[in-house]
Amino acid sequence: MNNLNAAQDKRTDEQSKALSEKVIGAAIEVHRHLGPGLLESAYESCLCHELFLRNLRFQRQVPLHIEYKTVLIDAAYKLDIVVENSLVLELKAAEALMPLHQAQLLTYLKLSGIKTGLLINFMVPVLKDGIKRISL
Repeated sequence: MNNLNAAQDKRTDEQSKALSEKVIGAAIEVHRHLGPGLLESAYESCLCHELFLRNLRFQRQVPLHIEYKTVLIDAAYKLDIVVENSLVLELKAAEALMPLHQAQLLTYLKLSGIKTGLLINFMVPVLKDGIKRISL
């Protein structure tokens, strides 16, 4: 049974990496056309269009609820983009990625139950330098 679970985990990890690569390609395309210097909301809109062109299912500004001692706190957070119900995208347009940004994405992953996320900072000259993949 452990071998079966290991094989499933490996397959899931490979699928997650493949999806991450597709999304990174879409983000690079957006960055190539727009460059750094715009608002986060502009990158979000353009990235969603690029995901659509690549036939990837996504949701934008997904409410994330918190349950605290049987009380549901509605829309405490919003996930920028969720791709294929399995990848959280946290977009930034900041001078640099900070530990706070990574902590934010980790919190979103834990609360949403999604195992993988991409932290993408568009405010860099070369986008690959602004991308961090985080997995639980």
